[in-house]
Amino acid sequence: MRSWIWTLILFAAAVALALVLREHGGNVLIIAQPWRIELSLSLAVVLALAVFLALHWLLRVLNWVGSSPSRLRAWRGRRAQKRDLELLERGWINVLEGRYVQAEKDLSNLLSRTRSADRKVLAGLSAARALHLLGETARRDQVLRLAQEGAGQDSRLRQAVDTVTAEMYLDQNRAEEALDLLEPLQDASSRFLHGTRLLLRAHRQLGHAERVYELTRLLLRRGAIDETQARQFIRESTAQRLARVDESGWNAVWGDLSADERLDPDVALAGAQAQIHLGHPAEAARILEASLGRQLDDRLLRLYSRCDAAQARQRLGHAELWLKSHPDHPGLLAALGQICLAAQLWGQGEHYLERSLALRADTHIHALLGNLHDALGHPDQALRNWRLACQAADAEIPVVDRLLPAADTRGDPHFDAVDDTTPVEPAPSAPYAASGVYVQDETDADAIPVAAPAPEPPAAPAVSGSASSEDEYFDTAPIPGVDMSQTSDGGAR
Repeated sequence: MRSWIWTLILFAAAVALALVLREHGGNVLIIAQPWRIELSLSLAVVLALAVFLALHWLLRVLNWVGSSPSRLRAWRGRRAQKRDLELLERGWINVLEGRYVQAEKDLSNLLSRTRSADRKVLAGLSAARALHLLGETARRDQVLRLAQEGAGQDSRLRQAVDTVTAEMYLDQNRAEEALDLLEPLQDASSRFLHGTRLLLRAHRQLGHAERVYELTRLLLRRGAIDETQARQFIRESTAQRLARVDESGWNAVWGDLSADERLDPDVALAGAQAQIHLGHPAEAARILEASLGRQLDDRLLRLYSRCDAAQARQRLGHAELWLKSHPDHPGLLAALGQICLAAQLWGQGEHYLERSLALRADTHIHALLGNLHDALGHPDQALRNWRLACQAADAEIPVVDRLLPAADTRGDPHFDAVDDTTPVEPAPSAPYAASGVYVQDETDADAIPVAAPAPEPPAAPAVSGSASSEDEYFDTAPIPGVDMSQTSDGGAR
């Protein structure tokens, strides 16, 4: 469009010039000794324009010829840049699609060919990412070193290399090395939110609860972390801080929490345990009551029910108020039963425990009933409930359906002198109670007293080759070498 406009302007100027020259029929005299040249005015003007245009185009041609080397270099640079961008784009796409082998080939080719520092660092970091996902850590570290060399003294590129390297180290649980790279990038007014998230991840791997709490708060204020995840990190770090808090540091830790965070079950549990450890059971009860008033939690109820007789009456009143809103909560009923046991309210405690047992049978409730009957002097019922508690505890333990093979002791020099063909009588089995519960020897320093004395054990059964019971096998089968040495030394045979 512009060329048409300039053409119209040129034609208009030519017409105007022709009209002006037609009215002026003068001559132009050029004297250059020994020549004398006389021209009409119109021809002189046309010749002057022609000479001007010729000189203009001649100068442009000379300039074009003189600038050919630089133009050639620029063309080659544009072509190399286009090739680099194509390789970089193809490598990134392959990384995103999961074709890491092809991505590493394209990016390594770009890393070795490009002369641009930015593209060299980008290619190196992308190739390192592909090698990292392939599990080739040795080659990845070599590529990262090349990227570090390509970054030179450019602070922006060096920060990019350190951030990507630290992220890969965190994937390998090398948190200490990641911290060495990330700490210089972090300050109070840092805008590197991704680096801050990586720093939080490193401190979580190392278990630094204080730093995890601070960084989570920082990211939460800036909206750079999911709120649900942030609340989880705050709960975990607060529980760890409260687990090792002392009297002087309690106010600093607990006072920094919001009212909603203090009511969280995990935080309340850790806070109550810390107060119990510091010797303040009343304060622990207040923490638990505040959290349980919002939501009943079995862990909190179990801790709340562990009290002495002096606190049992007050805690029983709070628990009965919760029972009006949750009459069929098995954990609350079990807690009420345990509080009643502390207050020596045997009948009421048995009532609550039986109601809880009807809703949910577990080890804790059976054990409490066993303790209750033991305190009331009912040993048979106590043993029955304790046995049920043991059965409930063992319900999730896998049962081996086949007998284990005997150990091969032929290569052990301790058993070389033992003749495998010599018949060996079975060793006497351990004494056991009539209920089937084994009783430890009185000489055992770690023996636990039982509610009822065990009767005399029956005679040990003879070992039969056709015995198929697993319990009979392990209780009666002799151990080669051990039993023989015992019988020979002590004269048990």
